[in-house]
Formats: sequence, structure tokens, C-alpha cells
Amino acid sequence: MKFSSLRAYGQFGALSAVWLPLVAAARGLSAGDPTHRLSGRALRALGRTVARASMTWDFHVDGEAPRGRPFVVVANHVSIADPLLLSFLPFDMRFVAKDELFRIPLVGWLLRLAGDIPVRRGDATSGREMQTACVETLRGGLSVMIFPEGTRSRSGVLGTFRDGAFRVAIAAGAAILPVALHGSERCVDADGPHAARASAQILTPIETTGLDEHDVPALRERVRGAIAMALDRQAPAGSGPGYAFSPVSLSSTPARVSSPSRLIIL
Repeated sequence: MKFSSLRAYGQFGALSAVWLPLVAAARGLSAGDPTHRLSGRALRALGRTVARASMTWDFHVDGEAPRGRPFVVVANHVSIADPLLLSFLPFDMRFVAKDELFRIPLVGWLLRLAGDIPVRRGDATSGREMQTACVETLRGGLSVMIFPEGTRSRSGVLGTFRDGAFRVAIAAGAAILPVALHGSERCVDADGPHAARASAQILTPIETTGLDEHDVPALRERVRGAIAMALDRQAPAGSGPGYAFSPVSLSSTPARVSSPSRLIIL
């Protein structure tokens, strides 16, 4: 591994260790809040700090961030840098993450203290517990973030979306907020972090009012189609697999992106 990569990972570990008592303090101050908004906000601040401290990544957000209500935020997933990029979205949210991450020293402690939600892939009971926690969070006024592919795409092709995020949205009566992540696949590879520019493109919310369990497949494909179209629009000629996606039939016209907005850093 290159020295620059060792330095980057060491920097991440050092910042995480420094941040741990801050997240713990935020958790203690908001002990009565079932959404854990304050401690989650502290962890997202760590994500932004790590990205800035790297001095190799240029992250920005495009599109208007809707205000005044919680959303089920969904995004494509191609890089371990994606959660750091998403920490620049200008609103609070709890992340759903695979259970294995919660068992990693330091990283797992931070996730638990921040109130993020674990899920064990292939475990129906864990899936139901995750959905219950997400619905309660949304009803408490806080957004949740779910990668609907369930894992990172190793090839860069936009994968099949799973049903969980869409069942949560319908159960809570919350809109879906699709986010297309561009360029993050170039931030980290097997050799470590690399200089790269990446963006989170906020798309138009997709409402779930009046929908029920029977509408999950159509809603899922509509959201996937909106993200796929956004990725295709920004793909340069001759782009690599990080911009690829497999076609789906769309149930409606893809969302149009609003003009860029200023970041609000909490």
C-alpha cells in the first residue's frame, strides 16, 4: 500500500478517535430523543471533516434540498466514499448500514452512538426491525438514508433495487428523495484514496401518498429509473463503468433537477 494511502487511513483513524467522545456527548445530551438527531449530526460533521482533511476530494451538492418534512433518501452506491459525500447533504438523517460495520472497533462504536440503524442481509427479522426503526424515525420528523442496492456495485453498473426502502416510505407515508452520486467511484480503489471530484445530485421527490404494498414494485422501478437517467445524463462520452447502468422501463417521466443550492454546513 502506498504511503499516501497509509497516511489517509491513519488520518481517518485519528479523527475518528478524536470525534468519538464528541459523538458520545451528543448522544448523552439527546438521550430522550428516539431519532438521535444530535449525535447523528455530530457523526455527519466527522464525515465532512474527513473529506476536507484529505485534501484530495472535491465534494459538492447539486439541486435544491426540500425543507419541512422527512424523506426516505435513496442513492446509488459505488464507493466507500459515498457516506462521506452524503454527509454534505444539508439536512439531518439516520443511515441504514449493514450489521458487519457495527462490529468494527471505532467505526461501529461511532455508528451505534450516532443512532444509525443496522440490518443483517438475508435476515428477515433484522429487516423487519430495520423497517420499524425507520418508520418511527420518519414519524419523529427525521429522514433516513438507505442504499437500495443493498451493497456497493463492484462493476459500477446500477444494480437491482431491493424493496425495503420503498416499503418503509409507504408505511410511513413519506416521500422518496432520490440522490444520484457522480464520480465517487474514482475516490478510492484497491490502491487507496485518489484525487477526485464527486457530487451528490438531489432529484425531485417522489410521493407515496395513496400507495400500498401492491405499489412497491412500480415505485421501486420509478425511483431506480430516475437515478439511472440522472447518471446517464452526466456520463461523459466514452466513460468507464462507473457511469454504466442497466436499462429499466420507467413508469413516469424522470425527475428534473433544480438549480444548484448553497450548502448549509451544520
